[in-house]
Amino acid sequence: MSDNAQTIRGHEAIKLAAEVSGDESAPPVLLAHGGGQTRRAWKRVTGELTSAGFRVIALDLRGHGDSAWSEDGSYDLRDFASDLVAVTSQLDRKPAVVGASLGGLAGMIAEGELASGSFASLTLVDIAPRMEPSGVMRVVGFMEKHIDRGFASPEEAAEIIASYMPHRQKRGAGGNLKHYLRQKADGRFYWHWDPQFIRNIMSEKRLDPEHQERQFEGLSKAAANLSLPLHLVRGGSSDLVSEESVTHLRKMVPHAEYTDIAGATHMVVGDSNDAFSAAIVGFLKRHHGTKEKAT
Repeated sequence: MSDNAQTIRGHEAIKLAAEVSGDESAPPVLLAHGGGQTRRAWKRVTGELTSAGFRVIALDLRGHGDSAWSEDGSYDLRDFASDLVAVTSQLDRKPAVVGASLGGLAGMIAEGELASGSFASLTLVDIAPRMEPSGVMRVVGFMEKHIDRGFASPEEAAEIIASYMPHRQKRGAGGNLKHYLRQKADGRFYWHWDPQFIRNIMSEKRLDPEHQERQFEGLSKAAANLSLPLHLVRGGSSDLVSEESVTHLRKMVPHAEYTDIAGATHMVVGDSNDAFSAAIVGFLKRHHGTKEKAT
């Protein structure tokens, strides 16, 4: 963990790792990554936000990165949402929350169902209450595929990631990838998150065909309760959040602001970081005005 890393208590005192940067007196922004990611997914975004005058808390969700794994496999959306509520309760002021995919779903449940008034604003990054089932299955299917056998090397993992995201320039096995893998005693490399997280999701889908529809309905109810400033950022080429998904959300929350990032897929932050950063900084400044740092 880096010099800026801290441990924060989540729901039922689970230990969560966070990277904290920026002036302590600045408006706080809590970043919650997507499933299978870590707080490092926000590295470039964090720099933009701190330069714009915000204090940033980039969180590793339970079971991910340097955060603790749930001993009883508690990885329901409400568990992640409860962690966000617990974290925000420890801050000296309400944070603006930016949640990508899983982080955004947890944000909707936290603010719209569990503890209204916990956040100052909520930004949903390519996630909505009602999503395209085929896109959802593509994401979770990729995550499930390698949890048991892992990879022979980081290079093999890099090849598989490149085939999953052919639109991106291929990246090597070094750099940030090492933070997403861990080597076990058998010498193979495995994703740096608790495999029980994805096993729970796939088990629910196989045993209960109606689970996803009920989840969409629950998320829609939570979204309808959102009265805080809300911002949806969609990847223009997303296969998970369609135009119909956007229309549904804006019907639930008429005051929601919307930004479409042309050419970006579900992985908006990594695909178009500059455009994404500009969109969220603009939204956050309008609702939580700051003074930019002198350069």
